[in-house]
Amino acid sequence: MSSFREEVAAGERFEFGKNWSSFLRVLNEDRIREATRSLQVMLEADRLDGRSFLDIGSGSGLSSLAARRIGAQVFSFDYDAGSVDCTKELRRRYCGEDPSWTIEEASVLDADFMASLPPFDIVYAWGTLHHTGRMWDAIELAARRVQTNGLLVMMIYPDWGWLSLAWRRVKQLYCSSLVGRTVVLAVFVPGLVIRWFILDVCRRKNPIRRYTNYYKKRGMSRFHDIVDWLGGYPYEFAKPDEVVRFVEARGFTLQKLHKTRYLFRKSPNAVISA
Repeated sequence: MSSFREEVAAGERFEFGKNWSSFLRVLNEDRIREATRSLQVMLEADRLDGRSFLDIGSGSGLSSLAARRIGAQVFSFDYDAGSVDCTKELRRRYCGEDPSWTIEEASVLDADFMASLPPFDIVYAWGTLHHTGRMWDAIELAARRVQTNGLLVMMIYPDWGWLSLAWRRVKQLYCSSLVGRTVVLAVFVPGLVIRWFILDVCRRKNPIRRYTNYYKKRGMSRFHDIVDWLGGYPYEFAKPDEVVRFVEARGFTLQKLHKTRYLFRKSPNAVISA
């Protein structure tokens, strides 16, 4: 199996860690509070004391930090060494050498690594499994790490038909070379900004708030999310009913579905796989 660096060099993978490293420069308490609130709403829980939380593809580390702030025992890992460094930096800034927050560099597709982990009360994979190149295998391996009665939380890109295929080509171009990246940024960033401006004006909304209030979406940054979207490759997608059927066939029950966001609970009679 090729390494992360080899995949980046071959134009087969986006370096999420570089984007998250830049995001850490704008991270503040307001963003952390919003990320924490968003997690609490998704899980319908104010506190996670005594519960274990597996963050698959921790990225910037913001979700892991949010889980730790509300009491969870956190295990974070990412395939991208840059993302691992970002997660460690957040732990250093806000938690010191916290023994209740473990961080490692690993792949969800590494079946041996995944099998070495204990079952968790909450397995969290927000916008990560569809960037592995083997999304269904990744969902399978993630689901195996959920404790009986535990939760599986995922965000998976929807299948928009030809539009999803077109966006895959854009992302491939972005990751292919410096020229490809420049072309995508030069064409799509102005295009997106103009489109959003027109939509906001037509809806009689203040276009500036689209950017100044964006941190209220899980504490994120509009600019960094645009880069993440344009470069996020590998890129896979699925119809919601496909995702629900796949996960429920593995002993889960759908608890919540909102657009691209899924929350499943592992049934009491489901068997925890190795």
